Amino acid sequence: MAELVRQQELDVEVDFYGFALQDVDDTQVPVGYPEGREAGRAFLTAREARLDIESAGHTHTATLSAEVWDGEPPAADGRGEWEERAEAQFRCASGELAIWAVTGGPMDTCLRLSDTGGSWRARVYCEGRAEVRRAAEAGVPEGIEHYLVQFWPATA
Repeated sequence: MAELVRQQELDVEVDFYGFALQDVDDTQVPVGYPEGREAGRAFLTAREARLDIESAGHTHTATLSAEVWDGEPPAADGRGEWEERAEAQFRCASGELAIWAVTGGPMDTCLRLSDTGGSWRARVYCEGRAEVRRAAEAGVPEGIEHYLVQFWPATA
């Protein structure tokens, strides 16, 4: 059975309906965010060294719970009222992911996956989408949309 290795809770500044998790080593990212982003398309898109995530709200602060597991984790179906769910595989050469806003660029906080690089699986869940869609039309809400991202080695 897979075991939880580490967990992080953080705020994500969403703008223009999106954000990305991208390798902190820019030399390993052939196409940096937001270049090549397909706005409004899939909830989750995997690219070389990055994951693009589409939000339901234009500009707001979302919350993100990141979990790193040593193997495939149990599904989080009962842990939230998930409106979206997707899985992807990607490479992270540095072992750390920066969080990028569409126009705001990289945020100060990074997600640590491991001490070395490798291939990873990610399962992304989201709740609060319908509510943030409405709230973001009237202002810049905080903490309505919540993401859970579960990471585990692709070789596990």
